[in-house]
Amino acid sequence: MALGFAGILIFSVSLVATSVAVESFGAWTVGVGRAVVAAACAAVVLIVRRSAIPNQRHLPSLLIVGGGVIVGFPLFTALALETSTASRGAIVIGILPASTALVATLRHGERPSWQFWLAAFGGLATVVTYSIVTGANGRPELADVFFLLAVASAAVGYAEGAKLTSTLGGWQTISWALIVAVPITLPIGTIALISHGVDDPGWSNWAGLLYVSLFSMYLGFFAWYAGLSIGGVARVSQIQLLQPMLTLMWSALLLDERISRAGIITAGLVLVCVVATRRTAIRHTR
Repeated sequence: MALGFAGILIFSVSLVATSVAVESFGAWTVGVGRAVVAAACAAVVLIVRRSAIPNQRHLPSLLIVGGGVIVGFPLFTALALETSTASRGAIVIGILPASTALVATLRHGERPSWQFWLAAFGGLATVVTYSIVTGANGRPELADVFFLLAVASAAVGYAEGAKLTSTLGGWQTISWALIVAVPITLPIGTIALISHGVDDPGWSNWAGLLYVSLFSMYLGFFAWYAGLSIGGVARVSQIQLLQPMLTLMWSALLLDERISRAGIITAGLVLVCVVATRRTAIRHTR
């Protein structure tokens, strides 16, 4: 649980950093290009640590991880943040824990108890209600579609990565996934950078790009995948329910966005749900 929280703490800054970086570099450059920078770091780490090349049987899982958390989630969130705010994205992405648990249930044989689902969907209902009450009059936006696609991508990538971590290890999983994705991320990121260009970036824009490239795209997964592997995907993934509230906090501190009383109440209710999921039973059927 501690490792999972460390990962989520790092990820909670991602939307804020992405929002700032997109202003100067564009959604496609930030969404895909960050993986190229992270892959360069991963290559250095793999060489220094003399990590063994994964077996061919690991390739499908590495491709799933790459498609989910290296390409899908960063790109869709960056596209959404061209027209939406980090605070709204934080709330919509609040459904990610339940989505990750659902993927783990369908694919990896985890069978949470009904008490777990009650607590998990209690947290889901809380963040959805908050989104409707405080959103654009409850009306759907194009950005929300991108946020939901980001949720689906991350849920699959998190669950698959946690399974792969049990054999490869946490840092090896994200490192090799980044390397496997290079044939896609490098050309797309290069084309995006050339076509969009760079719009007079300041230090904050560079800091945002550096953060999402090194921390959101790489170092955060060291702790996150290790936590999911040790504690189980369904249970540890519920720590993600804290991520919207943490992101709201960063939005207020770094982007001067105001946190409402409803946001504070939601944070407390979500925390109760996280504690409840930790106390429930998880069965493994295979």
